[in-house]
Amino acid sequence: MSARRTDAHEARRRRENALPGELSLQEPGPIVRPYGDTTGDGMVQVSFTLPLPHDKRSEGAAVKLAMQMGIEPALLVHAKAIGKHFTFFVVYGPVKHLVDIREFQLVEREYELLSSKEVNAAIKKHLRRELVVVGACIGTDAHTVGIDAILNIKGFAGEKGLEYYRELDVHNLGAQVAIPDLVNAAVDLNADAVLVSQVVTQKDAHIHNTKAMSAAFREAFPAGKVPHLIVGGPRFEEGSAAALGVDRIFGRGTTPGEVASYLVHALVQPTAKGKRS
Repeated sequence: MSARRTDAHEARRRRENALPGELSLQEPGPIVRPYGDTTGDGMVQVSFTLPLPHDKRSEGAAVKLAMQMGIEPALLVHAKAIGKHFTFFVVYGPVKHLVDIREFQLVEREYELLSSKEVNAAIKKHLRRELVVVGACIGTDAHTVGIDAILNIKGFAGEKGLEYYRELDVHNLGAQVAIPDLVNAAVDLNADAVLVSQVVTQKDAHIHNTKAMSAAFREAFPAGKVPHLIVGGPRFEEGSAAALGVDRIFGRGTTPGEVASYLVHALVQPTAKGKRS
């Protein structure tokens, strides 16, 4: 066996026997396939609910659906009844699809991440007053974990929330806040920015609520005086801000420091557009 073939065989053996943590050390792509048991095996796991009672027929329907999704052979690994008329399934199996990561264009963050000290210094120097932030979960959304992680002093991911910043005047209105109440609070507090978290997404509730909120603010405030509208949640598409009528969308994993740095970028720095007096 030639030295070249030996090296190739050894590289393949290392890939196949690598532990999951070791895979991150290898250079990715550019053509990638899902990973399950061994590198490049194409194994995926999907979960879904069917409007059928749990029996052999519904299990067969779940496997058939998975096969139509391109998972073949499909292995049903979990099935659990949800009431009398619904069943939750988990299916495992290989797909043949490949992804070329060269086809994706990454959108880089357009602002610098600042420390809390730098955020406070910028607000004090350029705004010369506290920056007022109002936050809430609107509609029927009672999930405050996201908005609390950003606003509360305890923060998230090792970072303290916006309440920690001495130059930010933060008002957390909590959950299930009606849109008119949010608008009135922003008016009374002369808010510079309004942060809204939406976790409930059934029937696109987060989309409808955000559009309704945007329309309400633009009706209540004169042109050019609308507070900076920011929404966040796990199901928002970060590129859809303009379509929803807001200034910024933050996705899952956003930290308080990112939000604070963005507020400086958008509202405080002398070059910021739409700066409110």
